[in-house]
Amino acid sequence: QLQLVESGGGLVQPGGSLRLSCAASGFAFSSYYMSWYRQAPGKERELVAGISSSFSTYYADSVKGRFTISRDNGKNTVYLQMNSLKPEDTAPYYCSVPALANYRGQGTQVTVSS
Repeated sequence: QLQLVESGGGLVQPGGSLRLSCAASGFAFSSYYMSWYRQAPGKERELVAGISSSFSTYYADSVKGRFTISRDNGKNTVYLQMNSLKPEDTAPYYCSVPALANYRGQGTQVTVSS
């Protein structure tokens, strides 16, 4: 059964850091492009970052230079390291498998506030 479980969210002050994790199961993780997206209430969904099976990466302009996506195929896990966080980064964050009908996990809340 396909499953994605995100963790690592929380409350952090502006300028702080968080590391999100997404544990995957039920599919051949190493073969799939994985992505992180966010959707704050009342805002459009934003693709934040993606990583291919060959480890090439994509970043939205809004997070470039601050966020880093990575994957560990031995652990079936994708990560999102978020540094220099800003209040506008506040949102629930979801990991997703675009090639599997954009299947996503339950999300983890990131709140950046002083």
